[in-house]
Order: sequence, then C-alpha cells, then structure tokens
Amino acid sequence: MPAMGIALLAVFYFFLLRDVDAAPRPHTVSARVVAVHDGDTMSVVIGRKKEKVRLTGIDAPELAQRPWGINAKRYCRELVTSSGNSVTLEFDLEKRDRYGRLLAYVWTPDNRLINLEMVRNGYAALYTFPPNVKYVELLREGQRYARGKGLGIWGRNGLREMPRDYRREHQR
Repeated sequence: MPAMGIALLAVFYFFLLRDVDAAPRPHTVSARVVAVHDGDTMSVVIGRKKEKVRLTGIDAPELAQRPWGINAKRYCRELVTSSGNSVTLEFDLEKRDRYGRLLAYVWTPDNRLINLEMVRNGYAALYTFPPNVKYVELLREGQRYARGKGLGIWGRNGLREMPRDYRREHQR
C-alpha cells in the first residue's frame, strides 16, 4: 500500500476510534476474566456469577486449526492479561446466543475493544449475526486493514479454511 494510503487509513482509524471511545455505552457491565478458552470465547465473573462470553462480531480459528487457533487464544489472553483481567462487557440487541453464552463487545480499561484488536491484528475474521451489528463497520475496516497488510490469518501461510467452514466439516 502506498505511503499516502497508509496515512489516510491511520487518519480514518484515529477519527473512527475517537468517536467510538467518546460514545456512551449504556448496556455495559464490569467483569473479571477468569479464563480464555480460545480466540473468541472467555469466562468471566460478574458479581459472584461465572459466565461464558462469546465475543460479538468475530470468529477466531478453532484450536485444532493449528497454529492459528493457538495463536488466536494466546493473543486474546495477552490482551486480557494486559488489562489486569478487568474488562467491560457491552451488549448489543441480543444478549445471549443459542448456547446460553453472553454475546459481548469486550473493552479493556484503556478503551481498547478486544473484538477489534483480534480482527485488526489478523487473529480473527469478521462474523456478524444480525441484529448484533453495532460495530460491524468498525470490525469490517479492521479486517480490511489486516488483509491489506497480510497479518496473521491473512498472511502468506495463513488460514486455509474459515472457522465456520472448519466447524461445518468437523462437527462435534
């Protein structure tokens, strides 16, 4: 990508993320992460209750999709650990999936959206389910960035099969 294109993308992200950070998030709850299961699922404690959380809008490689599933889990754990395991869960229109997991956008105390970090750095792909589409454009731009840079799963020896396709072929 030419230098001018990178500069424009950087300016775009600055304004986009500034607006996201400034926007009030009314449907939120504070939580402590107690486990990272993979690149898009974690367990948290809210008050005294343990809950499983699925990160909204993204799909990380399955653990068996080596090395990408392990890499995604490791990166997600790094993001959580760097936040002191303290996060804020933001809910969209549907709060739970068909498995009973909470569906959330997960924010660190320094206003980083873990869902976006996973996509933007090539550890997960965009995966939307309406009506939970509040940050779909932000996640889409993050994926464009990762693909354009050839990061992670979009790189030269990247992921051969999207996680949803892998799950379809390898049903439990």
